[in-house]
Amino acid sequence: MFIQFFGSYLLSKGAVSAEQLIDAIEKESSAYVHPGALAMHAGMMSSEQIEDVRIAQTHNDKNFEELCVEKGYLTKEQVDELLASQYPRYLSLGQILVENGVFDESAFHELLASYIAENQIKEKHLPGENGETIHSMLEKYCAHIESPDKAYHLEYLNLFLNNLVRFIGDDFTLLRPVTDVSSYTAGKYASQHTTGIYDLTSVLDMSEDTAIAFAGRYVSEQFDEFDEIVQASIEDFLNLHNGLFHVNMSNSYSIELGLEPPAFGSDRMLNISGSTYIFPVLFPFGIVNILLQEPLSQTL
Repeated sequence: MFIQFFGSYLLSKGAVSAEQLIDAIEKESSAYVHPGALAMHAGMMSSEQIEDVRIAQTHNDKNFEELCVEKGYLTKEQVDELLASQYPRYLSLGQILVENGVFDESAFHELLASYIAENQIKEKHLPGENGETIHSMLEKYCAHIESPDKAYHLEYLNLFLNNLVRFIGDDFTLLRPVTDVSSYTAGKYASQHTTGIYDLTSVLDMSEDTAIAFAGRYVSEQFDEFDEIVQASIEDFLNLHNGLFHVNMSNSYSIELGLEPPAFGSDRMLNISGSTYIFPVLFPFGIVNILLQEPLSQTL
């Protein structure tokens, strides 16, 4: 997740434009080799085992490497060996921006040093060892949110970003969150209501073209127009994410929540009553917004 936050950091410093960053992210992503592909190339895993792990990710909030070890397909030493063959991806992203002439080596080194220092990033993070750092970075990202449920919002957002990486792609960066929402007109969106102590309505919203591309990535198919399959894919992703979130809330906090079926809407102004927070995620194919809406009685 460090590469996504590095992109957000560069945007916040005015070091790059959104267009320059997306171009560099696309180039970096095309050069990145997934750990599963590395394992298969090294003869450590079969394609069937890789697919089994990917399916398991739809039921577990764990990364690919963790599940490989848990299932006995790889040892921790083999995972470390595979990951050691790749540089930290935020370094690759920065180098591409240098090569593209966005800034020079000196400026890159200054930006990189400040990014590492501000976020206390270790030189090398092993699987499962970066959770505390990512959580700290999320807290900074959400610094302007004032809510009694902020801790749960952070958990929700952390899982949402991980699920984007797992099921949509990691070629994105975070844009500045919007915390003072008084009105919002949605494009193609799915919404779902969580009931219980953490009373929340989550909305996944994007433009029509972005929805077509998002759904195509989610189900690994090519879509040329918005149809029922695209709509169902957006709903299914939100439902999958919220289902995993509810499992995490039960396991981590012993909180049992209810979940209503997702609903789909198109091109309408949403009803904003309580506090609403918008977290925009910039992909090469467009912006994906996740909205968290609290009921009026739950706001400060």
